[in-house]
Amino acid sequence: AAVRQAVRETHRTAAAAERGAGTDDPTALTAADELPAEHAAPAAPAGRGEPGTPQVGWGADMGTPTTLVLLRHGETPLTPLKRFSGSGGTDPELSATGLRQAEAAASALAARGTVQHVVSSPLVRCRQTARAVADRLGLGVEVEHDLREADFGAWEGLTFAEVRERHPDDLDAWLASPEAAPTGGESFASVIRRVEAARDRILARHPGRTVLLVTHVTPVKVLACTALGAPPEALFRMELSAASLSAVAYYADGNASLRLLNDTGHLR
Repeated sequence: AAVRQAVRETHRTAAAAERGAGTDDPTALTAADELPAEHAAPAAPAGRGEPGTPQVGWGADMGTPTTLVLLRHGETPLTPLKRFSGSGGTDPELSATGLRQAEAAASALAARGTVQHVVSSPLVRCRQTARAVADRLGLGVEVEHDLREADFGAWEGLTFAEVRERHPDDLDAWLASPEAAPTGGESFASVIRRVEAARDRILARHPGRTVLLVTHVTPVKVLACTALGAPPEALFRMELSAASLSAVAYYADGNASLRLLNDTGHLR
């Protein structure tokens, strides 16, 4: 499937950069940042793809897609400080701001009335956010362990600048390759593989349904990037705010369509 092919491409190369000003996302680039030339994506060939792969364009009606609505958890005390907060750290709870954001997301999703299932990362900040939505919708919460954030190992709780000062060699390796991991942590390639596996399990369990996934920055970016068939550096050209909503629709022929990215209108 096109989604799987895109994930394989992300295994080959990736680049990351310091958080942009005004964002709590550690993989968002500022406008002044540039990626090395070797990370540039090759031009896509015109016309049809390889035999057996999904085709781009308007084809036969594939029926009702399975839609994954992607909700990043609300703020924790670490979020506004722009500190690495993955699955290997203190597992912080939502702050007072984060709790308000979770309620705002719940109100918005209840007004839309389309979510039929709620699936959450096992981390506390996601389960709190998921519970706020599920209670409003009268639904239960499934826990999917592979939707957890990356484990940042020795970098947990540090800012990017602190990591640069204390772990410069590890940081350079991590920025250069998705296969590199922080000391004691997890590589982006590993996160991509497990998020893809979680996605496939959820799609198999809930075909043709609308499912809310309450998760983190990295899993949301992986799902958005693979849906687009985007080059690896696209992972680091996205900003995802706390309690933002995104959405991807998956069709029977293996194609996917990114419907929404980083919507924060419900927080205003």
